[in-house]
Amino acid sequence: RPPAPPPPGAPTARILFLTDLHWDRQYAPGSAAACPDPLCCRGAPGEGPALAGFWGSYSKCDLPLHTIDALLAQLPNSSSRTGAGSGSGTGGFAAAYWTGDIPAHDVWQQSRGDQLRALRTVTALLRARLGALRVFPAVGNHEATPVNAFPPPYVRGNRSAAWLYDAMAEAWQDWLPPAALRTLRAGGFYTAPVWPGLRLVSLNMNFCSQANFWLLINATDPAGQLQWLMGVLADAERDGEKVHIIGHIPPAHCLRSWSWNYYRIVNRFEGTIAAQFFGHTHLDEFELFYDEETLSRPVSIAFVAPSVTTYINLNPGYRVYEVAGSYPGSSHAVLDHETFILNLTEANAAPPGTPPRWRRLYGARQAYGLPAAFPADWDRLVRRMQDDERLFQLFWFHLHKGHPPREPCGGPCKAALLCALRSGRAADPALCRPLRPALPFPRLQQLWRQRRLC
Repeated sequence: RPPAPPPPGAPTARILFLTDLHWDRQYAPGSAAACPDPLCCRGAPGEGPALAGFWGSYSKCDLPLHTIDALLAQLPNSSSRTGAGSGSGTGGFAAAYWTGDIPAHDVWQQSRGDQLRALRTVTALLRARLGALRVFPAVGNHEATPVNAFPPPYVRGNRSAAWLYDAMAEAWQDWLPPAALRTLRAGGFYTAPVWPGLRLVSLNMNFCSQANFWLLINATDPAGQLQWLMGVLADAERDGEKVHIIGHIPPAHCLRSWSWNYYRIVNRFEGTIAAQFFGHTHLDEFELFYDEETLSRPVSIAFVAPSVTTYINLNPGYRVYEVAGSYPGSSHAVLDHETFILNLTEANAAPPGTPPRWRRLYGARQAYGLPAAFPADWDRLVRRMQDDERLFQLFWFHLHKGHPPREPCGGPCKAALLCALRSGRAADPALCRPLRPALPFPRLQQLWRQRRLC
């Protein structure tokens, strides 16, 4: 049964979604924004026009802590809200989902101590600013050092990831129940109730990552996480619960074997999985899932939200999801979402001491003319964008949080993007055959690799 809009007057809930904060503790306003290193805007004061702005920079730079703090301070749930420039509406949030990548991109010089400092500092900031709001975190690929290195749970001793998972369990113990903390310590994933009728599953997507060299040993289900997920979903199905899945790396970016098995699980439990939420790409996009028999009926959608960080050449941003609330028969599905940004040009030009003005970039249903925000509506949007160039360019503008690259998105670029939006699993050319113009699948994959930021 496809999800149905809630009846008139039924409660809805707003969920704050944060991903890819990438705090750079060495960020230095006035330093060089262009440099030969993988990460800039740090170090001694620079010269010339390309200098790091106070709030962030359109360059290969991450964020200072005061920009992240300013974002949290203007939210309606903030315990010390300034009242200046809040664009989030009047209603508060029922929960927050936070899908990882806390440290900066200075991966060549990170130590375990650096990673733990980032984890504890940003967690403490969220707790201070969001007060009693429950936060449900997920593990990003940048939390480990070396970056992307997440050994399976059977690896013990100093090479294991226990140093990270134990610190996460300690930092997040006020947000998560004891059973969730146990599986978090074991493998970096967990499940917890959000409110009556809704269960959250937080996946450790590093166990599907193409960059995790530990998966050369076994890429199918290295931590038993997919087997565990099926058990959680089966219990939820039996108990009449709906499930939200959060994770860092989107499913189509995963290793093929893991990605295809996950796709099968989503198909099997399409009536139980109410929504999926991911980050990692830093861009504003999504991945559609179709029935496995015909690859034509949309059964689910993985929303991929834009990053808080500017890396690379982006405005800072965050997402708010409106979902069906807690009432008998609720789908708990996403009904709409809004994206908010900080315009860096405007913020950095303001007089010193001026609070930055976060503004609403767009609301999905209004911007794209969607009757609802269910998978079928997003599937129709992809088809509409094939012929409606104005609509596609609007999506391209939003994809980059209001600061698109100078090069326009022409034919091959458009074909690659539309194909990516239809691809909920990795390396499946069949998902893109209904689209036009058709490009050879190896060419599409080449274009995908060129545009990936992380």
